[in-house]
Amino acid sequence: MSKKKSRPQPFPAPEITGIVDAHTHLTSCRGSSIAEFVERAIAGGIGEICTVGDDLAEAELALQAARQHHNLHAACAIHPTKAHQLDENAKIRLSEMARDENCVAIGETGLDSYWIEHSPESTATLEQQEASLRWHTQLAREVGKTLMIHNREADADLLRILDDEPAPPQVMLHCFSSSAAMAREAIDRGWILSFAGNVTFKRNDELRKAASLVPKGQLLIETDAPFMTPEPFRGAPNEPSLVGHTALCVAQQRGQSPEELAAEVRGTYYRVYGLATESAS
Repeated sequence: MSKKKSRPQPFPAPEITGIVDAHTHLTSCRGSSIAEFVERAIAGGIGEICTVGDDLAEAELALQAARQHHNLHAACAIHPTKAHQLDENAKIRLSEMARDENCVAIGETGLDSYWIEHSPESTATLEQQEASLRWHTQLAREVGKTLMIHNREADADLLRILDDEPAPPQVMLHCFSSSAAMAREAIDRGWILSFAGNVTFKRNDELRKAASLVPKGQLLIETDAPFMTPEPFRGAPNEPSLVGHTALCVAQQRGQSPEELAAEVRGTYYRVYGLATESAS
């Protein structure tokens, strides 16, 4: 009987001072406390982190964590797969959270057709997701903050809905995983494209092509931890300290030095999330 190949223990990429993690889920990461995850990230040169909650309870925890760590920020919303949880009480609380100075974006909201097909019994319908997306878009516009979008296999519907709604200050497509053609469409609309560990996966040439197309000022890097762990650690738990592996891949694809890319995405992070550059440390 052949032995199962052991997976290498993840470790940070060589330090890229000042790189950011534009989207992670620290309340979903296991094995360490939020403080320990943040400490490891800082030790690896990560300057800023935006942590996100998938539902109201996790959004509360993300906001609480952001209040406790000066280089940690929160995004608050109901994930599209859980859009059926967006009742009136959730709307009232999210509206309050959205106005907190530690909440820098409204997200992640959006559309997810993949889970409607693969797990319909536990996933909000497309109609529920659309209603939720429209509500979050209006909230982002009201509070003047970036709309953070989760888009999985729903490009046409996403474009249709956002065309139909008055625009928020900024749209960010987190964990961009669509085609190069969709990247060009988003770029033309002035949207921000954030790339996660899946850009490093061996068969994702199309995604790497998309990353090479994004102009300066419209690119971010993220982990989406504990998901999307970059190569060579795909399948292991992810965390912010590993964001450098994704950054190195994107920098190489764009013909940039890691330091140049880090400075670029750091500036975009500050602008997109409405932060003063002095917040970095």
